[in-house]
Amino acid sequence: MTVLLVDAANVVGARPDGWWRDRAGAATRLLTRLAGLPGRRLTGPDGADLTCGEVVAVVEGRARDVAAPKGVTVVRAPGSGDDVLAEEARRRVAACQALLVVTADRGLRARLPAGTPVTGPGWLWQRLDEADATPPG
Repeated sequence: MTVLLVDAANVVGARPDGWWRDRAGAATRLLTRLAGLPGRRLTGPDGADLTCGEVVAVVEGRARDVAAPKGVTVVRAPGSGDDVLAEEARRRVAACQALLVVTADRGLRARLPAGTPVTGPGWLWQRLDEADATPPG
């Protein structure tokens, strides 16, 4: 089972849908959709199947106080979301958890533990669209 570690601000910012007018609302919509992923088999970035065991989303700024839906572990960054996400990745890699980080932030990618699998927001949006179109199972 793979843990998806999501840079929520980066993923939200990847779709120009007006998110900047309501950052907390955009984060809430993303988290609600992420809640449908645990337990699902997904096509991984490399084309192989992976089973989503847990979704962890790091939120920051105006989105920091959004509600955490059932099925999503929300980590609230008191400052830099990148700092919190990098630390969360280090902690989970040290615990030998299978991890896939979702971000397009090159600076953040460089701060992750060596060998940590990373994919961009486009991959996640595609999986979310697929999950919305098909029932779990």
